[in-house]
Amino acid sequence: MVSVLLSVALLVALVALAVLGWRSRTGRRREHDEAAAALAKAEADVARTLEKARVQAQEIVDAGRAEAEAEARAVREESRTLREDLERREARLAEREQRLDGEVRRLEEWSGRLADTKRGLEQRRAELGRVEEERRRVLERAAGLTAEEAKGELVAAIENQAKREAIPLTREIENAARAEGDKRARKIVTLAIQRVASEQTAESVVSVLHLPSDEMKGRIIGREGRNIRAFETTTGVNLIIDDTPEAVLLSCFDPVRREVGRLTLEKLVLDGRIHPQRIEEVYERSRRDVEQLCVRAGEDALVEVGVTDMHPELIALLGRLRYRTSYGQNVLKHLIESAHLAGIMASELGLPVELAKRCTLLHDIGKALTHEVEGSHALIGAEVAKRYGENDDVVHAIEAHHNEVEVRTVEAVLTQAADAISGSRPGARRESLEAYVKRLERLEQIARDKHEGVEKVFAMQAGREIRVMVKPDSVDDVQAQVIARDIAKQVEDELTYPGQIRVTVVRESRATEFAR
Repeated sequence: MVSVLLSVALLVALVALAVLGWRSRTGRRREHDEAAAALAKAEADVARTLEKARVQAQEIVDAGRAEAEAEARAVREESRTLREDLERREARLAEREQRLDGEVRRLEEWSGRLADTKRGLEQRRAELGRVEEERRRVLERAAGLTAEEAKGELVAAIENQAKREAIPLTREIENAARAEGDKRARKIVTLAIQRVASEQTAESVVSVLHLPSDEMKGRIIGREGRNIRAFETTTGVNLIIDDTPEAVLLSCFDPVRREVGRLTLEKLVLDGRIHPQRIEEVYERSRRDVEQLCVRAGEDALVEVGVTDMHPELIALLGRLRYRTSYGQNVLKHLIESAHLAGIMASELGLPVELAKRCTLLHDIGKALTHEVEGSHALIGAEVAKRYGENDDVVHAIEAHHNEVEVRTVEAVLTQAADAISGSRPGARRESLEAYVKRLERLEQIARDKHEGVEKVFAMQAGREIRVMVKPDSVDDVQAQVIARDIAKQVEDELTYPGQIRVTVVRESRATEFAR
């Protein structure tokens, strides 16, 4: 700091001298005096500044010396603490080494003892082996058998005993499992039936259309019957006009065609213009309307059942079943009901519910084409489902639901069960008294004809069972089985019926003696 102050003073002096040099010569003396005074003043200021700087420097030196002494004392104290800590650690390490040395010596002693014990055990094991070998030779000489032969006989005896004890237990388990299976099956079927409720429907092959007045009948017939002929030619539906007041009948075996004809005639009656060209125009519109109604009915059925991703053609065929009935039961409602039943049973059994519903919903899809394609509706439906991309399980369930193909999957069994439940439940199907009597008579006739040894035949339980009484002298047990199978086969081939029919052949032998 002193050197800085000196530099400042010299700089001030030089500045002063430079200022003096620039003064004019006329006022040099005066300026020289002023410069001398200023120089003297500057020297005094420099002296004071130097003194002040010296005092400050002395203070700084004293403070630095005190700080250095304090730091030195702190370092000496820390060194002393570290030295004491190091001495304590060294003492603990020495003590630990002494303990470790003691443990090592004890371990060495234990190791020696263990080695001695091991040698003793080896000697004892060898002695026991010699004793066991000697005892085995003594036993073999006494029993006259080797160890392997004795072991084989013992195993065989235990095995026979286990088999004798296991046979009753196995039989008991099988009986319990069969009883439990039957009980659970009945429960599942009962729950499925209770959870599904459908109304009763009636079969019909004619449709009735009410007219506003009897005068409309003449307009429908037309001049010389040209309108009625054009209507029947265009729609393929028979139009019956009789004495029934304000009503006409439409008759056709194809329910979809009959519905198109009914809708066509209804629109013609409402419009009032009835002639051949108008009949063709209204028929085309009605046919398109019925096709749309079929598609909508198929879509509604899918939504109700909960099945998705089906080919549009299958949906349209499914909707056509809205106008088809079987034994008085609407086929589309039958499919929906069967699908719900199969879904309930599948959920109870832990099986895929959607797959079971899909199989059952499509099992009668072939009935939509039975008027157009010849053959069994099960096989026709399976072929149609396969053509439109349904998987193999669905196709198999369709073709096997009437046992025309051997059942191979659980879904096919559920389809059969749901179909039988829906068709055979009370109120689902009905037939006329005359058809019912004829069916029972035909059942008894089939069981009675062409079977030797048949004595009596009874159709029981509303045609659900046939009981055949045979002569025990003419028919043996094997022949009774053959008769039952032949009757069941003939019934399947010749009759159409819901559910199944049981054929029971009874062969009873009686021995009678008189005591005199």
